[in-house]
Amino acid sequence: MRRSHHGVTQSLKREIEKTLILRETSSASSSSARTTSSLSSKSFLSSSCSPSFFNRNTPITNGVRGKSVVVDDVIKTLHRHRRRHLLASSAHKHEEQKRGAATSAKSAQFSNTFGRRRRGIATSTTTTSFLVGRRNSLQNEFVSTTSSRGGSKRAFSSSNAKNNGVNQPFGKEYEIIDHEYDAVVVGAGGAGLRAAIGLSEHGYKTACVTKLFPTRSHTVAAQGGINAALGNMSEDDWRWHAYDTVKGADWLGDQDAIQYMCREAPEAVRELERYGLPFSRTEEGKIYQRAFGGQSLEYGKGGQAYRCACAADRTGHAMLHTLYGQALRHETQFFVEYFALDLIMDEQGACVGVLAMCLEDGTLHRFRSHKTILATGGYGRAYFSATSAHTCTGDGNAMAARAGLPLQDLEFVQFHPTGIYGAGCLITEGSRGEGGILRNSEGERFMERYAPSAKDLASRDVVSRSMTMEIREGRGVGKEKDHIYLHLNHLPPELLAERLPGISETAAIFAGVDVTKEPIPVIPTVHYNMGGIPTNYKGEVVAPAKDGSDPDRVVPGLLAAGEAACASVHGANRLGANSLLDIVVFGRACANTVKESGLKPGQKHKPLKNELNGEQSVKRLNDIRYNDKGAQNNKSTSELRKRMQRVMQDDAAVFRTQETLAEGCMKIDQVAKEMESLHVTDKSLVWNTDLVEALELHNLMPNARITMHGAEQRKESRGAHAREDFPDRLDDTWMKHTLGYIEEKDDSVKIDYRPVHHYTLDKEMDVIPPMKRVY
Repeated sequence: MRRSHHGVTQSLKREIEKTLILRETSSASSSSARTTSSLSSKSFLSSSCSPSFFNRNTPITNGVRGKSVVVDDVIKTLHRHRRRHLLASSAHKHEEQKRGAATSAKSAQFSNTFGRRRRGIATSTTTTSFLVGRRNSLQNEFVSTTSSRGGSKRAFSSSNAKNNGVNQPFGKEYEIIDHEYDAVVVGAGGAGLRAAIGLSEHGYKTACVTKLFPTRSHTVAAQGGINAALGNMSEDDWRWHAYDTVKGADWLGDQDAIQYMCREAPEAVRELERYGLPFSRTEEGKIYQRAFGGQSLEYGKGGQAYRCACAADRTGHAMLHTLYGQALRHETQFFVEYFALDLIMDEQGACVGVLAMCLEDGTLHRFRSHKTILATGGYGRAYFSATSAHTCTGDGNAMAARAGLPLQDLEFVQFHPTGIYGAGCLITEGSRGEGGILRNSEGERFMERYAPSAKDLASRDVVSRSMTMEIREGRGVGKEKDHIYLHLNHLPPELLAERLPGISETAAIFAGVDVTKEPIPVIPTVHYNMGGIPTNYKGEVVAPAKDGSDPDRVVPGLLAAGEAACASVHGANRLGANSLLDIVVFGRACANTVKESGLKPGQKHKPLKNELNGEQSVKRLNDIRYNDKGAQNNKSTSELRKRMQRVMQDDAAVFRTQETLAEGCMKIDQVAKEMESLHVTDKSLVWNTDLVEALELHNLMPNARITMHGAEQRKESRGAHAREDFPDRLDDTWMKHTLGYIEEKDDSVKIDYRPVHHYTLDKEMDVIPPMKRVY
């Protein structure tokens, strides 16, 4: 308040001084009539008086003091306010100094540094309580909160930590700050934000821990839309949607989870509409729905379905910003640019929180929670060429693997048919939904041969394989005949501008083509991971009992949603526009599951038996920082990452053989072994991108290894897993989920299996029996 008074009085003083200058330079001003103004003390400080109201001898009536004053008195009053402000500021500074020099210095530093996250520290005699600061993005103001459940800090160090067999001090002590929440969400993409919104709506104290600012999450890159049987363009039914999803998944999807997702889809889209998502509209004002690959009417017998609701070709962008706004509205507490390191598991195998590192200052934060939801996205960056952001490094998957939990169906990696040749940027399937056509070097619309009914809108794995076969047989385009043309230049320019503005711009920037006149050079590119952390349709993480008695055993306290999870609604191949549906439906399901578990807001946390729970994670971090095998043997993150990506790109590609997969297993295991020589040059903890990239590579590696080993052991072709030496789908032997573990004792990959849910939730939907998959 003092600052605002000072600012107003200074402004008023300048107005008065400007008037005096005008009076002295204008003879007319000296003879102007006297003007009075009635001002209360409040309006005196806040008024923006016009210069014409004043000249040197103009009396002003001060309503509070009840006497007239001239402008000279006003200026004296301004000086008195200024002196009071200075005295108050001096007293405030003196009071701050008494609280402690360190605290005052930190407060002064942050108060004068704009654009940075600010954090305050309040000390007490027993513990050091951290004021959890966050910026309110709506008002850009700093909010500090503290309570008995707020953060408390302690130092962690160990003289027994060993590195390469030698006692290695931890350098500086690791500062660990404890937080307690009802629920913690890791990741702030669409799934994480929807889960956080639901938890906050249910009254839970919720934290969202994210290594990125929420609107930079990879959901922002989704283009095409979200599937739901709204029936806005033609008659539709969620059961037809479920049939297409089961068929698209090549009968590896769990039909109970598919039923749940497709049945909830219409309400999920209407909820997004209520949240404010700006969907494209029909002339009648309904949500516009476009055609998308693998979608049909009447169980595949009624022709192409128009089921994909969209916001032009920027649906993910619109969705992410909408959900972030809702999360702020419901007062979710965000910990932005905090890198999650590991899950905290108790002695009974329940998840009781997560350990994270603040990238800004290197402090470690232990989040205690009754429920932890992993929504960390996929691991597309295990491959050399991918549409995924560079932050898609499978962090949640790796955290689960290090906790001894399995990862499911990782061998099923989707190659999107239309990534821009040479750049890897995505061209949405919506481009073909709006009428785009794939052509080879002979100008032939070759998809008519591979999928006579669906043509260019067959499922993604079918189109990707068809394109690859055209290139192999010498009908590719370009100088090297190694890609295909996507034609949009036959479509009306106004349609492209209205419905596909994003890809028109992307093609111009990354391919240098004008889509209204030229075709876009495209090639199949890694796009999505069907596998992930195994969950049931409620979002609860499952891990089979060691004795095999319960393949659906729930891991207490741990849930997952989005691309990080495997529900499994996508099975061996995801249908386009089912990913955005997946994240909102199962993000919401996770929040509802927490509510149904009986957890009460504010419920007390059980004390940890081991006070240093998370010590192994801290030691792992320390080992990565200080690992040094000598100048001749050290290897950089970029070197090992590139080798891993090349192995995956070459040996776990669109088409696979026993020879390439067996060789790939040996290569990827060798790269994993060389991780022992990974050397981080920068040893600091403050904004250390070298360290973060090393941690991300450690997260990518178990994903890559399980993918390769799972693919090698699956002797069939199903969905995105296409074996040239085993071209047929073998339901009797291989209609089962792959489970991959990283063995702690020898760091080897162990492959196991669990059954597919070949049943539905209730009689609303019949089980869809396996049949030959044709489009």
